[in-house]
Amino acid sequence: MSNRGKVTKHNLFTDFDGAFEGRLARVISVAANYTSEWAGSAARYDCRIKIRYNKELMAQLEEGMLLAVKNFRGQSKKAVSEGIERYTVMVISKVWPLHYGLGGVNDSHYFPLQMEIIEQSVPDWSTDDQATMMVHMNAVPINYDLVIDKKGEIEFRKGFSYPLVGEKAHVIDLETVDLIYNDKVKKSMGYTKKTTSEDPKKDPRVGVLRMFMESDHQVPIYVDLPKLVRYHFGVFSFTGGGKSNLMSNLFRRILYHEKDTKLVIFDISCEYPFLLSDVFMDSKIPSTIVLEEDPKTPENFARSVVKPRDFEEDPRANDILKAIYDTGKVTYYNRPLTQVPTYGSLMQEMRGLRTENSSRPTYAQAMDELLDFVTNYVNSTGKTEHEEIDTGFVDLLDQEARKAVATFQVHDKSALYAWATTRSTLKKVLSRAKSARQTGITIKELMKKFSGPERVICISIADPDTLRDLVIKLTSAALRYRKRSFEIKPQILFVFDEAQEFIPSGASGHLAQTSASVERLLRQGRKYGLGGAIATQRIAYLNTNILQQLHTFFVGTLPRPYDRTVVSSSFQIDLSILDKTLDFPPGSWLLSSYIATGLDSVPVFVKADNSEDVLKQHIASIKPSSKPKSKPKTVSSDEVEDDDVEQTKLA
Repeated sequence: MSNRGKVTKHNLFTDFDGAFEGRLARVISVAANYTSEWAGSAARYDCRIKIRYNKELMAQLEEGMLLAVKNFRGQSKKAVSEGIERYTVMVISKVWPLHYGLGGVNDSHYFPLQMEIIEQSVPDWSTDDQATMMVHMNAVPINYDLVIDKKGEIEFRKGFSYPLVGEKAHVIDLETVDLIYNDKVKKSMGYTKKTTSEDPKKDPRVGVLRMFMESDHQVPIYVDLPKLVRYHFGVFSFTGGGKSNLMSNLFRRILYHEKDTKLVIFDISCEYPFLLSDVFMDSKIPSTIVLEEDPKTPENFARSVVKPRDFEEDPRANDILKAIYDTGKVTYYNRPLTQVPTYGSLMQEMRGLRTENSSRPTYAQAMDELLDFVTNYVNSTGKTEHEEIDTGFVDLLDQEARKAVATFQVHDKSALYAWATTRSTLKKVLSRAKSARQTGITIKELMKKFSGPERVICISIADPDTLRDLVIKLTSAALRYRKRSFEIKPQILFVFDEAQEFIPSGASGHLAQTSASVERLLRQGRKYGLGGAIATQRIAYLNTNILQQLHTFFVGTLPRPYDRTVVSSSFQIDLSILDKTLDFPPGSWLLSSYIATGLDSVPVFVKADNSEDVLKQHIASIKPSSKPKSKPKTVSSDEVEDDDVEQTKLA
């Protein structure tokens, strides 16, 4: 991987107006810790830089900045003959000042003497006395070389080169950092504007880099949105760290700047109807909100949605939710009272009966006869295994089942005989399903929306079992269709907020089926334009097979060491860099990606744009409706075609 750009050597690095003068003092080899699966990973080397003291410099230097030090490869005959300079690039992990006088203070010294020395050191920090004070810095190589040819073009080459101890250390300049992280990404997305903005409609940026924060100019940070969606991403932070804020921020960028992308949000916290309220009110973005029960009135809908703390007492927040309800975009899930078998589930049931009766050859032959009948029926009628059975098929199945048990002399007291002679009861199942309530939205109608104009389907259901069932059915149907149709457009991003409710480690039963469905989606989905996004505060409790599928991740503050070691092990981030996230305020993140950022697999500290600022502007611009409109009639399931989602084109 390489990033190329034309620069002049004098603006490649910054010395903070002559204040920065440092040299690489030591390179320490660090052995990787493999004592356990979750021990975390570490960089092979830790570099110590010593810098002449300057009081202004201490305010300017920040963890996360990039350094460059000349390395041995730049001294090769080839490099010298071609006029190439090579630098080892490293990221600052720690900065601290040292005072010569304080270094001699020992706890065994006379107490008044200790206090006297400490007090006298205070005025020194306000000077630039380089004889008494020094700045120390730790930096971790990021396994990239900065290569500058004789024309001034720069290239970043993957791989580690041992730096020259004693060589001068350089801080990479703000404009060069912008080139490194954003040039390739912006070209990939076709974004050519030179200016930057927090407005998600104007700028697809995620936020700004947490570098040069004291400068008048800040560096925006971009991620390749199509790759972010297709290759899956995760957001990890403790409660209150801003996960939902960041997710809604990313969703706006995706919707406004990637026109061929849909979102399916499994919202167990019931918060996204408000967090994306401006999106749901946008007539250019067709959307649907699915609740657990029919709210019946705008007031009930407004009360059912969770709001951020700053908006809980604001009456305008309820006004905006009522306005969304009046658009007719709010419906509820018509939960099936009975489960109608599909041809595939019926064949699976029959295979189970055959296995149970494998010790009785004639019983097994009877089941083989019935399996052949169902298979031939499906093939001859053009049905698929995922379609529901109908009454005509039930009549034929009942005849064939009775014929099979008679032909193979199945005992009339056996369980197999009872099963075979009661197939006509499936008609009652079909009748109950047909008489179910006709309002709301069914699972089949939800599947059909994948092929409709809707770009956002927000399923805000607090009951975990109901939501897990929808996860299994919707993800399986989408993946199954894409495999058969060989399509990758439009891209669909499935969002699993509070992911511990869907993909925990060591799950069993229905929860294990949900985890397996999500894992299958993330393993296979990127080949078919299906992506996944997960967010959680306890990453250590998640299915690690799923974590391995994530190509991009945002890490906020994780107070528990175990969570940080899981991140370090899963995503190969040095623990010394990861520990910096403990100092992060809400809204600050460590971002790293194998594919969607300017430098692959290089962690960078970012400050995300605040999604609540967008909400405040939106709420201020909306006037409450004096007379709410009547809610449009919900289309009944009888009015929806009976074709399975397999027959509908997801495009």
